[in-house]
Amino acid sequence: MLFLSFGVACLWAGAAAQFPPPPEGVTVLKSKFHENVTISFKEPHICETTPGVKSYSGYVHLPPGFLDGESQDYPINTFFWFFEARKNPHTAPLSIWLNGGPGGSSIMGLLEENGPCFVGPDSKTTVLNPWSWNNEVNMLYIDQPNQVGFSYDIATNCTFDASGFGLGFVPSPADFSDGVPESNLTFRVGTAGSNKLSATANSTAHAAHALWHFAQTWFFEFPHYKPADNRISLWTESYGGHYGPGFMGFWQEQNEKIERGESREQGAHKLHLDTLGIINGLMDLAVQGEAYIEFGYNNTYDIPIWNETLYEAFMYNWTRPGGCRDRILACQAASRNPSPKTNLTEICGGIDGDGCDTLITLLTQEIDAGFYDIAHPAADPFPPPHLHGFLAEASSLAALGVPVNYTAASLAVGVAFDATYDIIIGGFLEKIAHLLESGVKVHLVYGDRDWACNWMGGEAASLAVPWTRQREFAGAGYAQMITQEGRNEGLTRQVGNFSFTRVFQAGHEVPSYQPVAAYDIFMRSLGGWDIATGTKKVDEGLVTEGMKDTRAVRHAPPKRPDPKCYVLKPMSCTAEVWETVANGTAVVKDYYVVGVKGDHVREDL
Repeated sequence: MLFLSFGVACLWAGAAAQFPPPPEGVTVLKSKFHENVTISFKEPHICETTPGVKSYSGYVHLPPGFLDGESQDYPINTFFWFFEARKNPHTAPLSIWLNGGPGGSSIMGLLEENGPCFVGPDSKTTVLNPWSWNNEVNMLYIDQPNQVGFSYDIATNCTFDASGFGLGFVPSPADFSDGVPESNLTFRVGTAGSNKLSATANSTAHAAHALWHFAQTWFFEFPHYKPADNRISLWTESYGGHYGPGFMGFWQEQNEKIERGESREQGAHKLHLDTLGIINGLMDLAVQGEAYIEFGYNNTYDIPIWNETLYEAFMYNWTRPGGCRDRILACQAASRNPSPKTNLTEICGGIDGDGCDTLITLLTQEIDAGFYDIAHPAADPFPPPHLHGFLAEASSLAALGVPVNYTAASLAVGVAFDATYDIIIGGFLEKIAHLLESGVKVHLVYGDRDWACNWMGGEAASLAVPWTRQREFAGAGYAQMITQEGRNEGLTRQVGNFSFTRVFQAGHEVPSYQPVAAYDIFMRSLGGWDIATGTKKVDEGLVTEGMKDTRAVRHAPPKRPDPKCYVLKPMSCTAEVWETVANGTAVVKDYYVVGVKGDHVREDL
């Protein structure tokens, strides 16, 4: 369907190259509130090496049948990696980080974007990140839903086959009773979740329920998180435009039920919700879809993805009566007010068959422009993909105490969400509005070189949030976003607790490109300071001033980097170079292709 590729494109990146060693040194605690619920954890002593700063990796284990009202005949073992704040952890606030997908691991954000360390080019060593978000905030990274990253239902032996270049490493459960097959650069073995579509969440709403139970167990029973500040914030990215409002909206609804004495969950606790942050998020396809077409023709880096003829053809198919936008709106309406006769498959399932995505998908496969950074090639070398090799190391797996290998993104989750049309179904802008009216701060941040979830669509979504100050927000101007280093790194529109920021010279993963700007926005949001300057305490009277339309603010793109083929992330490779990987002629060092075998070794691949 239209735009689904923004999540699917990264779904099948790296998979494990070896079986994990048996977990050792793991502490297991039984829940005080729920029978058969346990927490297991250990100190990894990797990544965060700042003296005196502790981290914990582990799981919250929910048994089958635990989710009330859900069909859940499988266990849910949700992986977390928690980092104390480097400064005053016992009084610091806490923020959760979630990557998107659907099916993307949050360890990507940890090791590529805003966590305590980055992995070096040898894929074995790490260096501290001076702009880590745990400098002054306790950070909790969660792999969700089930089968994502290190989370799993039932540990299952699998093969991972990348012989089909376009799909990357595709997992398949395997029986190794007759011996383990030999691995090579395109075929690997390891352990993961079952890969059953019925053993994971299939929608944002389903995932929200499971994560709320995780939060109930972790926040109130994890013995190593007992700060005085009980505020909880959630920052997320990409499909996090669904996750963030969907999850925090569900948590707010549970809080209200607890206050009214209507909660069906025995011993449920209120969560003190503080801030929701969304980076390059997709909230509403009907609102943001047109910007995908617009950005491909008239982005603010003057990089034309398609010509005027194609642009007009795409736009016609989007806007015509009964076209793509109308089909999406019809699907949203049907899912919002279903009747016994509603057939979502008939209403929503045909959207990808009437030209809404077919031509665009074919074109993007032929265009050498990055989907997550239009200034980079399609085989994008940035951010460096070293985390895949690092998490394949036996030493890393042993340190984390995980019984499964790392799955960068889950095919099962992606397919399950696709089957429920979760990407199309709306309501997330309304959830943002409810959060704002409930006193939660909401901040939207968009790198302006990202095409997948571009800033033009994000701006349109920000203006479409139906809160009580919607018209006032639309009338506010953009102020320069000035970092603590005194640099103008973007433009911010803000009214009270709601803001939208366009960050210059940043792709999809904003903290990777603009770490200082991302850090400042994060800290200002949690501290209740204005996003543009960080010098004004936010109150109802805060309204930014400046230009209303920023499309005239344009920049020259940076020098285009050359692709570097990292064999654990096939999408980093051009088809030509991947062919050398597939036929066994590639020369590989530290997972990078550095040449080809033979008399004339190429070093420019």
